[in-house]
Amino acid sequence: MAEKSGLHPRNLHRDPYDFDQLMAGVPELKQYVFVNAYQSVTINFSLPKAVKLLNKALLLHFYKVQHWDIPDTNLCPPIPGRADYIHYIADLLAESFSELPEGQKVQGLDIGTGANLVYPLIAHRSYGWTMFGTDINEDSLRNAGQILDHNPDLLPAIRLKKQPEANHIFKNILGPEDRFAFSMCNPPFHDSEASALKGNLRKTKNLSKSKVRKPVLNFGGQQSELWCEGGELAFITKMIRESALHSLQVLWFTCLVSKKDHLFKFTSLLKKTKTAEFRIIEMAQGQKISRMLAWTFVPRHEQKNWLDLNQK
Repeated sequence: MAEKSGLHPRNLHRDPYDFDQLMAGVPELKQYVFVNAYQSVTINFSLPKAVKLLNKALLLHFYKVQHWDIPDTNLCPPIPGRADYIHYIADLLAESFSELPEGQKVQGLDIGTGANLVYPLIAHRSYGWTMFGTDINEDSLRNAGQILDHNPDLLPAIRLKKQPEANHIFKNILGPEDRFAFSMCNPPFHDSEASALKGNLRKTKNLSKSKVRKPVLNFGGQQSELWCEGGELAFITKMIRESALHSLQVLWFTCLVSKKDHLFKFTSLLKKTKTAEFRIIEMAQGQKISRMLAWTFVPRHEQKNWLDLNQK
């Protein structure tokens, strides 16, 4: 297998998976590993159990996360792509601070952290950042808390908080004294359960190369993880509007955008909200292109000193 050159240069997953190393940490993975028609060692990525065990092995080997697990009903994220988002945020902060930001002084906010807690885990292990994860789903936060319990060294660095109102994003989460170098979010892309099932059916067919007739959420996913009223267009629009109310509490607001067609509406809204700057950063993972939308209300000449002035 060739190097995954589309991934960020600092991404630890650019090289082909070393399944011998991964199976040494998680022996259960072995039953799903095989040699394909191209003589490459791989797994069947259409099988949710195989993907979950691969994630467990990757988090253990590369990030020293012990006993990672999620319920079968929750979203099972691809680790390389999640790591890319973290590294591109680091690049964004490096431009603001004139150096790559590392250490607990840098505080990040993960909106919708989910049961998997993947973004805070990778962010802290990669850069030593202090992370704050929020979610509207109590069961997801409970599972995220169990992951932290299995990794007590992470308890001082990763905190969790429930968002009690599904219609809000930053309200109830940001207190008057809170300051974050960045916020991040992988929003629910779909506008209904039917849309999520249709998208998952298409993904499963592509991965398994077979005729899958019954749409099943084989990668897991609760409603709050996969769909919301109005889909990502409504969700990110709400996020941009709310961000203006907390303009000095977060240096860089960021969010993943699935549909390219939505970018014009988002950037138009950002101009109306009088942001100081916004960016669209493309991230390539194989044939898939995802986008990070980032915006700030802090002028460029004030960003360099923001961390010293605002982080505790």
